Amino acid sequence: MAKLVEIYTDGACKGNPGPGGWGAIIRYGKHEKEISGHEGETTNNRMEMMAAIKALNILIEPCDVQLYTDSKYLCDGMNRWIDGWKRNGWKNASKKPVKNADLWHELIEAIKRHQVTWNWVKGHAGHAENERADALATSAADEAAALIN
Repeated sequence: MAKLVEIYTDGACKGNPGPGGWGAIIRYGKHEKEISGHEGETTNNRMEMMAAIKALNILIEPCDVQLYTDSKYLCDGMNRWIDGWKRNGWKNASKKPVKNADLWHELIEAIKRHQVTWNWVKGHAGHAENERADALATSAADEAAALIN
C-alpha cells in the first residue's frame, strides 16, 4: 500500500506577469517539509503549477497524494481539461495552443508514479495550510522582486 501524503500548494506574483514565488507544504504522518522558490518574470498560474511540480518531484517513492490548491486553473486543468488537450494536440477549446504547455508536460511527468487527487480549497479563507503555503509563496515572490530592484 502506498504512503498517503498531503501536499498544500500556492503561487504568488508581484504583478502578473512579474516576479513570482511558489510555496508548498508536504506532510506524511507527523513529518512535514516546507519548500519554496521564485522566478524573476512569470505569472501567477505558472507559480501555482510550479509549486505542485516541485512538491511532487520531492517524493522519493510512489505515493497516494491528496494535493490541495486554491488555484481553479490547476485543479480544472488536471481534473477536467488535460485529457481533451492531449486528444486535441495541445490545443484548447478555441483551437489555440494551451498556455503553459511546458509546465503541464512537467506536471504529467511528476504525477506518473503517484495516485494524485486534486482538491480545490478557497484561498484566503482561514485554511491553515493554504495560508501557510500562501505565506511561503508571497515571501518567495518578495525575494524575486528584491533581486530585480
